[in-house]
Order: sequence, then structure tokens, then C-alpha cells
Amino acid sequence: MSTTTLQIEKKKMLVPHLRFPGFDQQWEQNKLGSLGEFKGGGTPSTTNEDHWNGNIPWISSSDIYDGNLHEINIHRFLNEAAIKESATKIIPANSILLVSRVGVGKLAINKIELCTSQDFCNFIPNKCSSYFVGYFLISRKQILINFSQGTSIKGFTTGDIKTLPITLPTLLEQQKIASFLCAIDEKIQQLSRKKELLEQYKKGVMQQLFSGKLRFKDENGKDYPDWEEKKLGDFCTFFSGGTPTSTNQKFYSGTIPFIGSGNIYDSEVYNFISEEALNSSSAKMVEKGDLLYALYGANSGELAISKMNGAINQAILCIRNEECIEYLYYILLLNKDNIVAKYLQGGQGNLSAQIIKRLKYKFPSLPEQQKIANFLSGIDGKIEQVNGELVKTQEFKKGLLQQMFV
Repeated sequence: MSTTTLQIEKKKMLVPHLRFPGFDQQWEQNKLGSLGEFKGGGTPSTTNEDHWNGNIPWISSSDIYDGNLHEINIHRFLNEAAIKESATKIIPANSILLVSRVGVGKLAINKIELCTSQDFCNFIPNKCSSYFVGYFLISRKQILINFSQGTSIKGFTTGDIKTLPITLPTLLEQQKIASFLCAIDEKIQQLSRKKELLEQYKKGVMQQLFSGKLRFKDENGKDYPDWEEKKLGDFCTFFSGGTPTSTNQKFYSGTIPFIGSGNIYDSEVYNFISEEALNSSSAKMVEKGDLLYALYGANSGELAISKMNGAINQAILCIRNEECIEYLYYILLLNKDNIVAKYLQGGQGNLSAQIIKRLKYKFPSLPEQQKIANFLSGIDGKIEQVNGELVKTQEFKKGLLQQMFV
């Protein structure tokens, strides 16, 4: 039998492409409304402070996260009077809290009783697994978005969602699928937390290192020399690039990577220019290992060590020095927020080479610079490794969601 025939048969038999062994029954078609009941929500008066001094959790659509069934940010609480005097209702545990407007498609499953705002269409299942339906809805998010109506606030109604077709296996198979996907989510949460902890550790260590509170010793166990304050313009060289004429198509059919401010972290780009474009414009070549600093645009203040040889546009400042460029990268990274806050107040204005040249920091001797940079680079390597595992696990989950449901 051909692959195409098999696919047709699977579709006709209502079974998923990917299935656990031991299950061979056909799945059954249903409407979501036949599997439970729906309850809406409401917002008690925010001017009555007494309403918000109870112990009954209340959430709005901003308190749950896209694609995450498990996390709910509970930080507001109502009393009984608030519930009686408003449209909000107590939603039992293990319900699906489905955002029907202002964030359509977000959903979570509550582990405790709570109340929600009017932006929720809460589904209380009685004939199916909450988590199975929850993961199904995540896998079919676009359908929920397509339900959206209205002009000012997009959303859908209970009547809309009740008609949503859903194909179910036996409860045992639902639970098997839900448990497996919950385990994947737990792995994602663990990796996310590990990455977050490493980033917090890196930030704390950077503050200790660059304040001089944490110092390295030399190979003989002796202190390195005292640090010296330097202005970047006194020992670094700087240049920006330019953009070849966009109307000349020949300029953009070459082999020279053209690096924009959004590409400074990347090891490859999708835009290339020719030698003629380089020679006919202010674009300038940078080398792998140069420090690239985004001067303006959405990425103002971002910086990275270039992973490639290529040409830069006018939004990027290239910084070179004969000392440890990685050390300079980390000290500018630590001070990024301060630089942006000072020179880009309210998102207005641009950074410039002159601003960066005037920056002053304390610098240790070159051997100590290299030790500091190597230590921080080691932490970055661990963060990158964890992030790689996280991305792979997220992609694995995405593939499962596409194949484990009908």
C-alpha cells in the first residue's frame, strides 16, 4: 500500500499520525460544548478597595502566558461580597481558562478554585481530560483566532467555542497523551529555570568582577596591578558603515554578508552586497572578532562580537582595540542599561561614536582582562548549551502537537 493511501486511510479512520502502542481504537468526533459547561467572568469594582481584600484568587488575561498551560500569575484576591456584586464566578479547579478576547488563544488550567475577568470563556470539562483538551486547543490556536469577531476588541463568544469540533480517543489514551506532554512541559520549565539562574549568576558575577570586589590572582598566586581608568576613545578605534543605494539591484547580488543592527549576534545573514556596492557606498568591512555596537533603531545599545567577516551599515559602530576585546564587550554589556537610559531618554535620540568614545571605565592589566573574559565566556557557553537544549525541546513539543491530535 502506498504512503498516500495510508494517509487517506488514517484520515478516514480518525487516528493521529503519532500514537502510543497498545491503542488501536478509532477516535470519536465531538463538539466541545458536549463535553462540559462554560462559565464566564467579570471584574468587581476597582474603586471599592474592600472587594480586593479577600482570599479568593482573581486573574485577568495578562496573568496567563501564551502556549503555557501550567503557569498562572495569581496576585489579586477578592472577598465573597465582590463575587455577589459582580459578574465574576468561582471556577472549579482543573478547568480550562480560555481567553476569548484581549489575547485570544491563551489558556491555562487552574490547580485551585479562582475567579476570572470577563475576558475569559472558562470551560469546565466533565467527559474528558482537561489537559488533553488544553493541549488540543494549543495545537489548534489558529482556529480560535479565526473565531475572533468585532472591530475594536477581537474575540469570540461561548456560542462560537461550543461548536468547535474535537476528536477524542478513550479517556485512558487522553490521559496518556496529556501526561506525556505535561512531562515535556516540565522539562521545558526546568531548562528555562536553569537558563534563568545561569543568567542571574552571570549578572551577579559581572557586578562583582567589574567593581573590583572579586579579583583573580596571577599564576604565582600574587595580586595583579591596580586597575586604571581609561576613556574608550584613548585606546580604541571606531568606524560605522553605510547602505548602498537600494534601487540598484546589482549592488545586492554579491557575496559579501551585509550586517544590519538586527544581525550583529548571528553567524549568517540573508542579505549580501557586491564589491561594487561596497566601493560605491559608505559601507565598511568588519572582521570576525570585531565588537559591533548598535547605535540606533530597535536594537540601540545592543552589542556583540562579530561571528563573520562582512559589511556594516550606518546603524552599527565597529570597535577595535589591541587589548582584550571580550573584556570590553562584557563591561559595555554590564553598563548597557545605564548607557541607554542616559542617552536615549524616553526612546528619543541616538547613540553615536562620540558618545561611546567618551565612556570611561576601569581596566585591569591585560592578563587579568583575559582571565575575566575567559571566566564569563565559560558561563556564556553553559547558557548557550542550556538554551540549545531548550530550543530543541520546544521544537520537539511543537512536532508532537502537530502529530498527536486528529
